[in-house]
Amino acid sequence: MSQPWRFLPIALLLGLVATLGLRLMRPADPAIPSQMVNRSIPTIDLPPAIAGKPGLKSSDLVTGRPRLLNVFASWCVPCADEAPVLAQLKRRGVMIDAIAVRDTPGATSAFLERWGDPYERLGADPRSNAQMALGSAGVPETFVIDGNGVIRHQYVGPLSEANIPGILKQLKDAQ
Repeated sequence: MSQPWRFLPIALLLGLVATLGLRLMRPADPAIPSQMVNRSIPTIDLPPAIAGKPGLKSSDLVTGRPRLLNVFASWCVPCADEAPVLAQLKRRGVMIDAIAVRDTPGATSAFLERWGDPYERLGADPRSNAQMALGSAGVPETFVIDGNGVIRHQYVGPLSEANIPGILKQLKDAQ
């Protein structure tokens, strides 16, 4: 074998390693595009998660006024982290409904007493059926829903103060 060709396999291997290394340094976009964005809210008919607060139906989300739908659980640590953000949105006049996933009334009540209750309606989803119908993979997740009951945006993970301007704009645009 002639001398220049002898180094070809090593050059190809180094090229492959370099390509893979660059790809690892710049991973793909971690955002998970939702299949439910720009679709009507699925049929939901959930009983109240706690006494004294109404449950949640799909028709409750078709009021002519945009709102948020928060999917949370009392056992979810990031859900507690986003509670001050939801409280701040409520103080700014945002209507927020919620689904308590795989939770008990006692645990949900204790969570709301400790972290605050920004919700108008709160449905119990003990088997995650409504959560799955929404295309939600975990908790917390928050959906921006327009006045016609169409999902306009989905936030995967806990909301932060940095999300507030975007949420307010999306709600205004959804009117």
